[in-house]
Amino acid sequence: MAATSKKRDLTKMKTPHTYVIIFGVVIMAWILTFLIPAGKFSTEEVAYQDANGETSTRTVLRQDTFRYDYALDKGFVYDQLEDLANDPAELDELGIAKEDVEAVLAEGEANLTQSQLDELSLTDDVLYDMYGNKIYDTSEKLHKTARVWGTDDFGGFGFLNFVFEGLVSGDKYGSAVGIAALILVVGGAFGIIMRTGAIDAGIYAFISKTKGLERLAIPLLFFAFSFGGATFGMAEEVIPFSMVMVPFVIALGYDSIVAVTVTYVASQVGNAASWMSPFSVAVAQGIAGVPVLSGATFRLIMWFVITALSAGYLSLYAERIRKNPLKSAVYDSDEYFRTHIEKTAEEQKPFLLGHKLILVEMLAVLIWIVWGVTQKGYYIPEIASQFFVMGLAAGIIAVIFKLDDMGVNDIAKSFQSGAADLAGTAIVVGMAKGILLVLGGSEPTMPSALNTILHSIGNLLSNVPAIIGAWAMYIFQSLFNLVVTSNSGQAALTMPIMAPLADLVGVSRQVAVLAYQLGAGFVDAFTPVSASLIGVLGVARIEWAKWAKFQIKMQGFFFVLGTIFIVIAVAIGLQ
Repeated sequence: MAATSKKRDLTKMKTPHTYVIIFGVVIMAWILTFLIPAGKFSTEEVAYQDANGETSTRTVLRQDTFRYDYALDKGFVYDQLEDLANDPAELDELGIAKEDVEAVLAEGEANLTQSQLDELSLTDDVLYDMYGNKIYDTSEKLHKTARVWGTDDFGGFGFLNFVFEGLVSGDKYGSAVGIAALILVVGGAFGIIMRTGAIDAGIYAFISKTKGLERLAIPLLFFAFSFGGATFGMAEEVIPFSMVMVPFVIALGYDSIVAVTVTYVASQVGNAASWMSPFSVAVAQGIAGVPVLSGATFRLIMWFVITALSAGYLSLYAERIRKNPLKSAVYDSDEYFRTHIEKTAEEQKPFLLGHKLILVEMLAVLIWIVWGVTQKGYYIPEIASQFFVMGLAAGIIAVIFKLDDMGVNDIAKSFQSGAADLAGTAIVVGMAKGILLVLGGSEPTMPSALNTILHSIGNLLSNVPAIIGAWAMYIFQSLFNLVVTSNSGQAALTMPIMAPLADLVGVSRQVAVLAYQLGAGFVDAFTPVSASLIGVLGVARIEWAKWAKFQIKMQGFFFVLGTIFIVIAVAIGLQ
């Protein structure tokens, strides 16, 4: 039999849409609620030092208070109420009037409900603290399973309504409504900025200035694209730049692997170490209940260190290729660019005064945002407003200087198209909350399958040091990104579990967010299911298998860097 079987082309793998994956998770979550009994925790307030050095408090789980959801043991609770009615000291301590207790007793043991007890301020948590599991009928664990279809007003929540219910949950200060609105406003603002051509012209000008400075070009460009990834989640935007960067980098004496690394990989390094990306860090922090864009100082230092070391790693490889181009795994495919290098490399893009003013204005607003978040406590509403100002000012400058013949209507149209580009991401945020609703909600004091899952995972990690637990989260996020490459999608699917899990293993939720962003960012530069990566590799004419051979070593380098910063974050108690 001839060995002529067709090899599977990993660069053409058709992966499910993020929505399809999330809907699959919703179905699995719904099925899990049939299999996993609901559970709940009690909570407590803990004090910690916030980013400004001030003492703040937050509500966290009390791991030792987990219990399954059981029906109330009416007989036991009724007997305790009778004893309580005859104990003035206890009534006074609890702040309960004897007449109120007697009124509940008068209705009889058979009619006793938790709602009646709640009115007496004898909540489930209070009773559990007083009597433990004795208040429950532990003969049967209860499940909290959503209907197939339904609403709160008609039969109860149904899982097929998870998108709507998820989108309308929360408020403007958090997920899902606030985060979704922030994403749309930021998308519109960057739509205007991209329409002005300022970013394109700025990068093209930067490229032209580095001619003749081959050794400096690579680290400078790496920092530039890393900054783009860190500030506005640059990913798909790299594809058009790669069309210019590939021939340019090859003209400097390097290969297309260097070109892809200095553009797309650099942008993902920036995304992984970002201190302010509204599409990854902000989404994850919003879901985790961490102040949006908090921990910026730590992340700024991390971004600079990781970017500098990564640029150095690439420079060593690039210099080796420049000295001996035949060592490149893509030398043959790069011949296409070498034969057309003069025509492509000479393309010029004007860098006008209007472009420069827009870039200066962007920098000023970014500084304003960082100052507002770190010094004034600006949150989602203020940050959204600042991004809107950034986009509007850029549009006005473009109209005044007639950049690309922009008019007032073009500002509106570009804002619309920019918001439309990120509408899918905003919906993902709502879907994230929908998953939680299907699992029974994210409130630790309310019975849900999620609480039981968290308790089980927490038990697995309960006997390991906090550093090992945080490192395990980082490994999980890295592996998860091999399948789900959408940053917002990964945040939606993992942070609802990872954030409260951080409470259980003894690390801050900020560390859980850090583990997410490092894992999600770095692996995006490797996985063949990344549409952006495959797009850039297509422009560079690189087969994924050849790319993987180079990138797998760099991924090991990234993993070591990520591990180091996870350990540092845990050691310093990053909040």
